[in-house]
Amino acid sequence: MARPEAEEEKGRAGSDRAPAGAAGVEYLTGLGNHFSSEAIAGALPAGQNSPLVCPYGLYAEQISGTSFTSPRSLNQRSWLYRIKPSVTHEPFKPRVPAHEKLVSEFDRSNSSATPTQLRWKPLEIPDAPTDFVDGLLTMCGAGSSFLRHGFAVHMYTANKSMDNCAFCNADGDFLIVPQQGRLWITTECGKLLVSPGEAAVLPQGFRFSVDLPDGPSRGYVAEIFGTHFQLPDLGPIGANGLADPRHFLVPKAWFEEKSCPGYTITQKFGGQLFTAKQDFSPFNVAAWHGNYVPYKYDLSKFCPYNTVLFDHSDPSINTVLTAPTDKPGVALLDFVIFPPRWLVAEHTFRPPYYHRNCMSEFMGLIHGGYEAKADGFLPGGASLHSCMTPHGPDTKSYEATIARGNNVGPHRITNTMAFMFESCLIPRVCHWALDSPSVDPDYYKCWIGLRSHFEGMKIEGHDTQNGCADV
Repeated sequence: MARPEAEEEKGRAGSDRAPAGAAGVEYLTGLGNHFSSEAIAGALPAGQNSPLVCPYGLYAEQISGTSFTSPRSLNQRSWLYRIKPSVTHEPFKPRVPAHEKLVSEFDRSNSSATPTQLRWKPLEIPDAPTDFVDGLLTMCGAGSSFLRHGFAVHMYTANKSMDNCAFCNADGDFLIVPQQGRLWITTECGKLLVSPGEAAVLPQGFRFSVDLPDGPSRGYVAEIFGTHFQLPDLGPIGANGLADPRHFLVPKAWFEEKSCPGYTITQKFGGQLFTAKQDFSPFNVAAWHGNYVPYKYDLSKFCPYNTVLFDHSDPSINTVLTAPTDKPGVALLDFVIFPPRWLVAEHTFRPPYYHRNCMSEFMGLIHGGYEAKADGFLPGGASLHSCMTPHGPDTKSYEATIARGNNVGPHRITNTMAFMFESCLIPRVCHWALDSPSVDPDYYKCWIGLRSHFEGMKIEGHDTQNGCADV
């Protein structure tokens, strides 16, 4: 059985969802485990999933994250034992007003293809009251939630908690990376307190609500269609390193039983928002068991591996979670981080090398600076380098690195946490992201100053004017 891990102090079933209770969250540990959790002792049925009458008169309800007939090693599902079943609501209707900047199917009507390197400054927190759902803004993506293959990258800004409402994403999994302000997330399995420097995964279909204990918040969201995140294979690294399954935290069962007139369920379905009314809280699950669950991870617990003699490791060595495709070694989306670490490679250009990649890379910065961008890449900002678009260190980073020479000795990168969403699919960029006042129009200038250091001018028999050797 998974060991519970408390965050400051133990919580209690039925306590308020107010931010003041955030310090009382308790978690189970492990990724990929089959968990069991009760907010009331004896609430889980013994020996079967769906007895004629469940303990305490609860309803049994299964939530499936994979098809029923998926291989056992891949099958994900959980059983929830709740006071009232989730089906008890009025019909869904298109939300008014519609959310015009949320996309789950990318085509020419809502997005553009561009190979240009892009960078955005941090998004401003809005003045008008905006919760997590209304604050979501799709930046780019590829594929379609209808076809169950693809991804979307969103950014969010919010200044108010979700009140008397919950959100459900029927399109895919959310991976949320807050950059400013903690998120106090109530799910059907329990509560998650997610701080900047942590990441949370809310699987497809779970209902959740987001409160803001610190006031305004902003961050990043990766959404994947048709698959789920998992730990990457370690290959020659062996059995240990990178993200350890035991450091992933899963909420313990928590429930509330109260009348909630006019409670709104907002469901994202095909990129559109629909709402339905009910008169009770959806967080009425007194017990649950299974392996399809929300979870969070503290990025500071990542164990990085690195080059110890010469050259620079590929960024894949820093993968926290991956959403694989059917093609071995090719990811629909990787979640990669660049944490504090030692650089020790000898006779080596230590920052990331210049490269063109068959994958596409969306980067964000949680805090500090990024080793390859001395200027302009700010916490809360973002950049996009698409398939085969060249990128690498800016002029200032390159010149400063080579000026140090070969005898710099070991160097520790500190005060930083950058990350990357990397995909094999070519993203289309949403029109509003291209037109945003946050777009940095001078991004390309960070490389324009790169000058030639070529020392072949005096090579005998070589004409440096036309590049042809004399015959």
